[in-house]
Amino acid sequence: MLNALEVLTTVVLGVMVGVEFSVAFVMRRIFDGLPGDNGLLARSHGGRMLGAVMPVWYITSLVLVAVSAIAGWHHHGTGLVVAAGALLILSVIMSILLLVPINNRGKTWTPDNRPADWKQQTNRWDRYHYARVAVLIAAFAVLVAGFTA
Repeated sequence: MLNALEVLTTVVLGVMVGVEFSVAFVMRRIFDGLPGDNGLLARSHGGRMLGAVMPVWYITSLVLVAVSAIAGWHHHGTGLVVAAGALLILSVIMSILLLVPINNRGKTWTPDNRPADWKQQTNRWDRYHYARVAVLIAAFAVLVAGFTA
């Protein structure tokens, strides 16, 4: 049973990390290369879509890591699983404090109502997102190390 929980936790968190990595290093490049205002529209749509899905995914990942840590409390590597959970909590805090406020504004932008500094705001979001992706990759690596210890 513990093995199944560890596999489920690894897959759920791993796919989430992959999506966030793709947003940072693939999708943003595609959006920025679109002609005219299509990049702005793509970012707005992505902000609405992922803004609805990602909170559930983050909480689900965190709950799975917590349950895995509790279920495997007496196994080697549990400290690493707890550390992965702490990193996930850090990523949630970063999201709430840094990324969500920008995303909440950006998901409503159109070519007609965007603020004058919209590019600076999206660039700031991108920088914060790179940092969050680094934290998520570290959380995933530490989690897998904990499960395999």
